[in-house]
Amino acid sequence: MPKIKTNRLAHKKFRVNANGLVKRRQANRSHNTAKKSPKRMRRLRGWVDVQSADNGAVKRLLPYAF
Repeated sequence: MPKIKTNRLAHKKFRVNANGLVKRRQANRSHNTAKKSPKRMRRLRGWVDVQSADNGAVKRLLPYAF
């Protein structure tokens, strides 16, 4: 059986932890940062869980991550 190709963009944008949860970066952080408050920028800093409805789609893009 041939190998399944991993989506390279998804490989760079998502991370899977040991529990099998998928993490993603926060949006709205790349431009117009002067008008955003420091508190808002701190909240956008970390990684967050992918919505449970989207987990299946991410798992299909990353077949060897799980």
